[in-house]
Amino acid sequence: MGPVTIAGGGLAGSEAAWQLAVRGVSVTLYEMRPARPTPAHKTDRLAELVCSNSLKSNTPGAASWLLKEELRRSGSLLMKLAGECAVPGGAALAVDRERFSESVTQALREHPLVTLRREELREIPSTGAMLIATGPLTSDALACSLQSLTGSENLAFYDAISPIMDAETVNLERVFPASRYGKGNGDDYLNCPLTEAEYRDFYEALRGAETVEAHEFEDLNYFEACLPIEELARRGYDTLRFGPMKPVGLSDPRSGRQPFAVVQLRTENLRSSSYNLVGFQNHLKFPEQARILRKIPGSSGRSFCVSGRSIATRFSMRPSC
Repeated sequence: MGPVTIAGGGLAGSEAAWQLAVRGVSVTLYEMRPARPTPAHKTDRLAELVCSNSLKSNTPGAASWLLKEELRRSGSLLMKLAGECAVPGGAALAVDRERFSESVTQALREHPLVTLRREELREIPSTGAMLIATGPLTSDALACSLQSLTGSENLAFYDAISPIMDAETVNLERVFPASRYGKGNGDDYLNCPLTEAEYRDFYEALRGAETVEAHEFEDLNYFEACLPIEELARRGYDTLRFGPMKPVGLSDPRSGRQPFAVVQLRTENLRSSSYNLVGFQNHLKFPEQARILRKIPGSSGRSFCVSGRSIATRFSMRPSC
């Protein structure tokens, strides 16, 4: 097989480059960062996780576990490094995102058959094998090239924010360590329990929150598997309690009872210096985000810190061609 060109150094592009290289195929991997940044990424590293640091369920029998197990048995670089960079995540495989992306970047940079080109691939080559793995942040130029080739104008993009809590702002007197149904190590998450009154206050604040105005390139036809919390709130009073704030499988050891609702915090890195608010992607303005998230009982008032990560939950950007 002749040389292969890959556009995009995310999860798919990085894995594909590795699989080809270990089979003796020369690969040119295009990643436009840092020459051209994206609205979501924060670094220039390959396989950067810009949303959650969870790679979903690691429970045997689950659909996402089956996919990961197939990858492991196929010699997946990403699964190997994810295991080495894992952080407590209950039944999920969660990773230290910075260490993970650094490890992937180093492995591909050091492989003799992989040439990493830090520039934008603006059009699809007319000859040679080509793999496009640019995902939801395809550049305008390459998206136009794709549209010209396929005759499609149905590329879409939606942007949201995934908040992260500084570990020093967690009120340890209000939270309790536990995993749902005791999975994982049994205490992989910090849980912020809410009474019915506290939940109603949070819900009402969220219902009236001011959101960021949509950009011209955004399509607000939401991806149902990753809805913003304010959209969930608009769908009904109990929607959050049956979604990211569901309390089932958790018992507050101080009361011995299941809370009315709960916010789970998953460790973000191996230092446990910050926490991801599980399932709390949103489209709120930053002042609104800080105001409303301070209502979570486990946050310590004025010192609460939110570090926004922009995430893409749709398939690709719609450019102006």
